[in-house]
Amino acid sequence: MNKASASTIDLKNLNWNRVWSEARRKWKHDQSDNTYWNRRTTSFAKHTRTSGYARNFLRFINPQPEWSILDIGCGTGTLAIPLSGLVRTVTAIDFSDVLISILDKRCWEQGITNVATQVLGWEDDWEPAGIRKHDVAIASRLLVVEDLQAALIKLDRIARHRIFITSLVGDGPFDRKIFEAIGRDLDRGPDYVYAYNLLNQMGIFADITFVANGDNNKTYIDIDDAVRDLHWMLSDITAVEESRLRAYLEQHFVKTKKGWVLSYQHPVRWAIISWKKS
Repeated sequence: MNKASASTIDLKNLNWNRVWSEARRKWKHDQSDNTYWNRRTTSFAKHTRTSGYARNFLRFINPQPEWSILDIGCGTGTLAIPLSGLVRTVTAIDFSDVLISILDKRCWEQGITNVATQVLGWEDDWEPAGIRKHDVAIASRLLVVEDLQAALIKLDRIARHRIFITSLVGDGPFDRKIFEAIGRDLDRGPDYVYAYNLLNQMGIFADITFVANGDNNKTYIDIDDAVRDLHWMLSDITAVEESRLRAYLEQHFVKTKKGWVLSYQHPVRWAIISWKKS
């Protein structure tokens, strides 16, 4: 970028909510549609259960026994399940009825009684659904909204003491090399930079830290196992793409004592943005 073009960008007065919305609209994969998640339920649930992300996130937020927590975009309970044994109550909401049904089943199987679930999205009116203030609100990996500022205001209002959100760092868990190998473009949309700067413009001076996913050396039984697992990342994969994926894995698989792993590291980091209520 030359000096002339750089001088035309007023970063101080940049409308971060607008540029977030514009970046979201350019993104080809619309995760704000609950059918997107319902189609990917099986592979997504398996992936999130095996991720080290929850352990690292909970270590950071340091849950307290007296807390009531609102888990927005709870999915299949990646955080709600472990939180249930650490806090007083968890209210878990998600706009996918399929993901909520899986969470309900997991709670029933494990005898968890302090997790209340509802099918609700960001755009829904939470008050008529009985969602009141909680001590802590978390929005983990799921700020899939067009109006980011409205979502942040909603979070701030619903929490008594503290808010935690996590957002992508770069490509997040999506492996760019795999996308290139099967012939797809990868545009992960806006990441944590937008949310952090928007909060600053709103007068909320948040803390930020970064955590690793903790599962960068995932082990597979064989190529079939890897292909099944990677379906969570590759929605609506075609037969041609799957053939390319198999060829790529054959080139980059390495045998270890525990099984097969990719021959390269794929670091995955998330930004945790948090702030205390005034």
